[in-house]
Amino acid sequence: MSRDPVIGIDVTAAVTQGGGIGRYTRELVRAVVAHEDDLQYRLFSARPPAELPVPDPVPRGPHIRYCPAPLNDRWLYRLWYRLRLPIPVQWFTGRLDLFHSPDFVLPPVRGDVPTLLTVHDLSFVHYPHTFTPPLVNYLNRVVPWSVRRATHVLADSRATKEDLQMIWDVPAEKITVLYSGVGRHFQPVTGGPALAAVRRRYELGDTPYLLSVSTLQPRKNYRMLIRAFRSVALYHPHRLVIAGGKGWLYEDVLAEVQRQGLEERVHFPGFVDDADLPTLYSGADLFLFPSLYEGFGLTLLEAMACGVPVLTSTASSLPEVAGDAAIQLSPHDEEAWAAAMLRLLADEERRAQLAAAGFARVEQFTWERAAQQLRGLYRQLLDRAA
Repeated sequence: MSRDPVIGIDVTAAVTQGGGIGRYTRELVRAVVAHEDDLQYRLFSARPPAELPVPDPVPRGPHIRYCPAPLNDRWLYRLWYRLRLPIPVQWFTGRLDLFHSPDFVLPPVRGDVPTLLTVHDLSFVHYPHTFTPPLVNYLNRVVPWSVRRATHVLADSRATKEDLQMIWDVPAEKITVLYSGVGRHFQPVTGGPALAAVRRRYELGDTPYLLSVSTLQPRKNYRMLIRAFRSVALYHPHRLVIAGGKGWLYEDVLAEVQRQGLEERVHFPGFVDDADLPTLYSGADLFLFPSLYEGFGLTLLEAMACGVPVLTSTASSLPEVAGDAAIQLSPHDEEAWAAAMLRLLADEERRAQLAAAGFARVEQFTWERAAQQLRGLYRQLLDRAA
């Protein structure tokens, strides 16, 4: 290819979502485009909302052009994935040599341009009851359709790759596992004023706290965690802080707090700004992640990077991510979670061991490593199409 190759990347999640896939897309794309070589980038998105979830979600540079569509994401999804109108993404980006969609679905792409699709997990297949029925129906139609059309698929973990192979018969050679990384700003925050400011901002008070970070939805298994925490609350002054925006079907989580009589001990600060997350992690005595299913589990690594001991579930990819640097428990064993929290809070030496193991574990997951692997895959797909 004599001219510089042009890579299109869908950054809609980066400009419309604060956490989750939005953060994943921002971090990965920043790391990919930071390496200036002969690759040119066209960063496509639906029309950005009036209020961006984070400042400057799209990177800039001489080799980058941002190409927002005049339609918002709802309209694009209707046209592309419900009506399946063959409006190629090149209408918005111009010429492309490769297109990468990092958020489950693949828009129409004109010509023989190779396409890369990221599938983060198949939770909507394994746990459909934890989603609203319209969302499950939509994902079950659109995601396998996108996977079939994609030239190649990225999976967040070996667990997700195995799901794709077993559930949809995707050939193993069509799937590459690309691990996420941890932002460099995730590190221990020890300054008293910074910790105090975050406590005030999110109304945490002065008491010690245990932390979980994720969008509120049934798959995160917070009802079980709240029940397990009730035993901890009898013996320790800690609050349970569950940080994250409200997703769907979260009302039962709030109701569980009332059923357990923990209204004064469980706190939901809502979505936490990226800039405040390292401080929020650093102030916690334990990080708790009891999810029923995850494609990766980035928050485990973020907590480890901030020096916080981690308890996580044995479900799906989480042991793959945590390694030997976390306590791993069945997501269904409420008594085991309560006992583990009580033991760790009473054992400072064990908490220190877990924190040290977490620092070592995090070194294996960097956005720079992910970006280097992804650029290599871009070039392989470009060479095959040449």
